Amino acid sequence: MFAVTEGTRRIGGTEIPTYTREIVSANVLEAEAGTNGYQGGDTGHGSRTYFRISDEGGTDIRVRPLGRCGDEGFEVTLGGDCELETIITALKFITKVLEDGAKKVRD
Repeated sequence: MFAVTEGTRRIGGTEIPTYTREIVSANVLEAEAGTNGYQGGDTGHGSRTYFRISDEGGTDIRVRPLGRCGDEGFEVTLGGDCELETIITALKFITKVLEDGAKKVRD
């Protein structure tokens, strides 16, 4: 079993609940995610969503921002079989937190 801790982050002036989990293999990642769910608008009035994946030990990870200030996205490259395993687990955790926090799915 793994431990999930609860916290909060201030994102765009709004306090949102977040959840953090450590993923351990030959490398160690920490994943944190949160959202205040659908708020009925765009960035001016809508929700706030946050996620973070950090290397806590031995992870071959590279992140490259896209655009002049990283405002066009980012790309992630990992090396190694354990990195593949732990990033899959981290992304599943992040997806679960965000889906649960969305409260209402709009397809």
